Amino acid sequence: MVKEPRLFRIVLGTLVCGYVFMLVLWPVALVAQKTFEGGLDNIQTALQNPEVTHALLVTAKVAGLAVLINMVFGVTMSLLLVRSEFPGKRLVSALIDVPLSVSPVVVGFALVLVYNGLDGWFGPTLEANGLIVIFNTPGMVMATCFVALPLVIREVVPVLTEIGDDQEQAARSLGANGRQTFWRITLPSIKWAVVYGVVLSLARSIGEYGAVRIVGTNVAGDSQTATQYVTEAHNSPFPVDHAAAYTVSFILAAVAVLCIVVVSLLRPKEAAK
Repeated sequence: MVKEPRLFRIVLGTLVCGYVFMLVLWPVALVAQKTFEGGLDNIQTALQNPEVTHALLVTAKVAGLAVLINMVFGVTMSLLLVRSEFPGKRLVSALIDVPLSVSPVVVGFALVLVYNGLDGWFGPTLEANGLIVIFNTPGMVMATCFVALPLVIREVVPVLTEIGDDQEQAARSLGANGRQTFWRITLPSIKWAVVYGVVLSLARSIGEYGAVRIVGTNVAGDSQTATQYVTEAHNSPFPVDHAAAYTVSFILAAVAVLCIVVVSLLRPKEAAK
C-alpha cells in the first residue's frame, strides 16, 4: 500500500477541517456565543416568554408524532423492501428518497393542493367528517413526516440486508410466529439502526421550517413552531426578540447534538455486552 506524502495529508486534512469549521462549527459557535452573551439572562428571559415556551411545545408535539410515525412505518417499509419481493419494488425504493431531493416548500404546497378544505382531493371530505388537515396540526405532522421519511429506512435497510434472515427462518422452524420472530430476533438485531434513524429523524423534524410554514398558520401562541418563531423574532426590530431567537436556535441545536452524543456514548457499551 502506497502512502500519500506527509505534506499532502497535512494539507488535505487542514482543508477538510477548515471546511467543517467554516460550515458547521463556527456558525453554531456564534449562535451559542450570542445566546450566552449576557450570561443566563437571555435564556431565562426567553423561557419566561409564553410565545417561546408554546412554540417549543408545538415543535415537540409535531416532531414527536412525526418521529413515532416514521419509526413504525420506517421499520415496516424496511422489512418489506428487504424481506419481500413484489412488483414495483425498485420504484418504491426510489420514491423513498424523493423527500431528500424535493424542496420542503414544494412538499407543503403539494399537501395544500391535496388536503385543503376548499378544492383539495380529500380535504372537503375530511373536513365534512370533522378532520381539518391543512392549517392544523395533522398537516404539520404530515409535512414533517414527509421530509424525515427516508432517515429511518436508510439506516435500517443496510442492517437488515447484512444480517440476512437465517435466524428468522430458524425461529420460524422452531414454531415461533411472525410477531415472536420480530420481537425476539429481528428487532434486537436492528435496534441500533432504528435508534440512529430515530435520532436523525428527530433532528430533522425539530428543524423543519419550509413545509410546516406552508401548511401551518404560524400564529404566535397557537400553532407557531420554534423554527417559525426564530424567523419572526429575528426579523423583529426589538433586541429582546433577537435574543429570544438566539436562545431558541441554541435549544434546537443543543437537543439535536445531545441526542447524537448520547446515542454515540451508549452504543459501545451495548456492543461490549
